[in-house]
Amino acid sequence: MDTERKKGLSSEEAKKRLQQYGPNKISEKKISPISKFLGYFWGPIPWMIEIAAALSAVIRHWEDFGVIFAMLLINAAVGFWQEYKADNAIELLKKKLALKARVLRDGKWSEAAAADLVPGDLVRVRLGDIIPADIKLFNGEYLLVDESVLTGESLPVEKHDSDIAYAGSIVKQGEMDALVTGTGLNTYFGKTAQLVAGAKTQSHFQKAVIKIGDYLILSAVVLVMVIFTVALFRHEKFFEILQFALILVVASIPVALPAVLTVTMAVGAAMLAKKEAIVSKLVAIEEMAGVDILCSDKTGTITKNELSVKELKVFEGVTQEEMLVWGRLASRGEDKDPIDETIIARANSDSQIGQKVDKYHVTAFKPFDPVAKRTEATVQGEGKSFKVTKGAPQIILSLVPDKDKIASRVEGIINDFATRGYRALGIARTDDTGQWRYAGLFAIYDPPREDSAETIKTAKSLGLEVKMVTGDHVAVAKEIAKEVGLGENILPASSFVDKPDKEAQQIIAHADGFAQVFPEHKYKIVEELQAAGHIVGMTGDGVNDAPALKKADAGIAVAGATDAAKSAAAIVLTSPGLSVIIDAVKESRKIFKRMNSYAIYRIAETTRVLLFMTLAILIFNFYPVTAIMIVILAILNDIPIMMIAYDNTKIYNKPVNWNMRRVLTLSTVLGIAGVFASFFMFWIGQEVFHLDRQTIQTLMFLKLAVAGHMTIYLARTGEDPFWRRPYPALALILACEATQIVATLFAVYGIFMKPLGWPLAFFVWGYAFAFFVVTDLIKIRVDRIMDHFGIRFRRGMQTG
Repeated sequence: MDTERKKGLSSEEAKKRLQQYGPNKISEKKISPISKFLGYFWGPIPWMIEIAAALSAVIRHWEDFGVIFAMLLINAAVGFWQEYKADNAIELLKKKLALKARVLRDGKWSEAAAADLVPGDLVRVRLGDIIPADIKLFNGEYLLVDESVLTGESLPVEKHDSDIAYAGSIVKQGEMDALVTGTGLNTYFGKTAQLVAGAKTQSHFQKAVIKIGDYLILSAVVLVMVIFTVALFRHEKFFEILQFALILVVASIPVALPAVLTVTMAVGAAMLAKKEAIVSKLVAIEEMAGVDILCSDKTGTITKNELSVKELKVFEGVTQEEMLVWGRLASRGEDKDPIDETIIARANSDSQIGQKVDKYHVTAFKPFDPVAKRTEATVQGEGKSFKVTKGAPQIILSLVPDKDKIASRVEGIINDFATRGYRALGIARTDDTGQWRYAGLFAIYDPPREDSAETIKTAKSLGLEVKMVTGDHVAVAKEIAKEVGLGENILPASSFVDKPDKEAQQIIAHADGFAQVFPEHKYKIVEELQAAGHIVGMTGDGVNDAPALKKADAGIAVAGATDAAKSAAAIVLTSPGLSVIIDAVKESRKIFKRMNSYAIYRIAETTRVLLFMTLAILIFNFYPVTAIMIVILAILNDIPIMMIAYDNTKIYNKPVNWNMRRVLTLSTVLGIAGVFASFFMFWIGQEVFHLDRQTIQTLMFLKLAVAGHMTIYLARTGEDPFWRRPYPALALILACEATQIVATLFAVYGIFMKPLGWPLAFFVWGYAFAFFVVTDLIKIRVDRIMDHFGIRFRRGMQTG
């Protein structure tokens, strides 16, 4: 055991145990592909299609039966394939977010996937880690562990040497080594609960789209009942009317809605992943599109997080060499703490310092934690034992007996460093009597990233206000803010903490940033901004940032964040910098636009077809298209709309949020314009061309198919003319034009309908395009009227 504790398991032994015990994860219940596929034949919409097919067989309309059955299979196949692709994309994103663990293997500490841990492994857990397996603790003073995920108890539990810590709990304080005792299903967590990582929640946008579905279904049912009642009153055949009514309802219902929603979100998440932003909750995409205030960490986001020691200020009786030695002894490299690494790098740059450090042996080490705000090492060497510490200058000052005497000097050095953008780090050691003596201060500098100023300028052009949030001194924050063009109205957290809510909201809203901020202050900032009606993005990296990340509309875990911060965030960044967040905002707004285009098209198309059918039957006692034509139209409509997930879209220069009034108004105008166009075509066919009723039905089928797919081009451009850039994606163009050509071939050669011939087909295309241009002009005019009355994308607008 002693050997294992020194060197850990060998790689070969770890592989053997991995085969024996299996991976360290809770197996998710997988639904077989066959069960998934069959699931597409079960539910209200498939039932209606199946009843329509059965009725077709009863009344011996075998052509109708064949096409309706084909529609059922195509819907199932398309839905299954798109969900399969979406699931794969989400699975890849989950793998990128897999937990990591510090493990001792072959005598070396390294980072490994938590899933690869096996019983007998030695791991190190520290502040912010999610404990990766059941472990037995040793080699450390204590851990403070949040076990609320297991027990529901909100108060952290203290753990000491030989105690067991359970997988899934979060380290709130301390650092210890541990022996893995149980993995996967053999953990306490595995035995009592299964992590539902993919639990599906509805965003505001999903709820709005589902409301659209409900609206369309209700409209379809009401209008079809009217048709059904009138047809019965006219003594038409009951089963034929019932079959037609069912088919019309099915065609009007947004069958593709779940698939379009899933695909658009998953495709968007994959695009964001390419931009180094991994979406851990798909619904966050909509929230990100609406963010108007981004509260950003300074370190690693606005600055490089490449710390260096710029200067040393030593007190009497201490040399710079001694201060570097003590600073090095109070740091530990394997913890990957940025401050520790900076001090170690500075000390290692001088070989003489390294030689002096080697004369000492660290017998105990307390890592940094947010409460103590310092590290401490107990050191043995040169025949004596002493302690060294480094941390926040004021905390170090509170340790020394002569603090009142040197307080003004320490404060002067801190302020001098701050005006040059340097953070101060205090160093102290105990003397022969065991009393602390202030040795001096390090000036730590973290320069702004080269792209920060330009990125903040871009953010402002997108209507996104950036507020810096940092724990640093106000003067440091002001200097960095000035360098990146953020504004210098940087306030300490104390400026709003004890103020009434209204006053705090005003202070927070008008500030350019906040300094000397603790994690609980971040939560307050988010809360007050949300109360003022803002949609807030908040970045964070530590375990104590988790509440604020959850509270924010879009919680963003920055590169290098703790596991706890990642689990609380909706978006996890894999590369540093503010530009990644701005890329994520841009991409989210594109995704939102695609979903908005789908909603407008879907409502317009249903209005156009259903209203035209109802009025034609009621007024003229004429079915303008047959049941089989409706089924073919439904199939052809579902195919191109899937491609909207890949469409090119413009990026709005302000935050976007769902506005049902605008969508309903625009889609209704497009739908009613289509109804007028259809009736005018019907009049031409009957009064000008003197066509028989069956040929008119083919004519109307082709008009509905060609003009319907042109409506996609109108919906995607919104307030702009159809010819305005960005142009449709090639995938969308090919899908639209291919289905239009298929519809044309069906009409020309009389597949399931009376042949139309090429001359009339060309006339329909020309007619559809002419009305397409006219409808586009009407759309732009209506949009300007809506703009005049303020019906735009606005924050806080109700979705229903």
